[in-house]
Amino acid sequence: MAKLSDNASTDIDPPIDAVWAIVSDVARWPEWQDTLGSIDVLEQDAEGRATLCAIEIDAGMMKIKMKLACAYTAPTRVSFQRVSGDLSGLSGSWQLEDLGDGRTRATYQLDVNPGGVLNFFLNEERVGKLRETLVDARPAELKARAES
Repeated sequence: MAKLSDNASTDIDPPIDAVWAIVSDVARWPEWQDTLGSIDVLEQDAEGRATLCAIEIDAGMMKIKMKLACAYTAPTRVSFQRVSGDLSGLSGSWQLEDLGDGRTRATYQLDVNPGGVLNFFLNEERVGKLRETLVDARPAELKARAES
């Protein structure tokens, strides 16, 4: 079974509160995450943050649609998990660490279990390309957004 489980990190110049404002605004992720085609917020918490959303991911060889549940531990962690959709399983998170001097380390974690027919299309080379697109690129995208 082809699974993707990996993380990537970067250090960012803005302080943790500024980076938190970006990663906790799930509805705006498609503005800076290239593979996210769309996010529709379906439910929100008392603070107006997305707790359930419908997303579409452009994974290059296919478009993936699913619903994600989101949870927040301010100002250090946003996590998300598939509740329905095209994949058998997907979970991930943004973990932020205050480095002091107005700098933040951001780590993106993603675990994907495509399941079903999709497994037949995902050989080691394709999983590697998905890792580059869906995991390795994320911290650089956040850094570009936060430092602009």
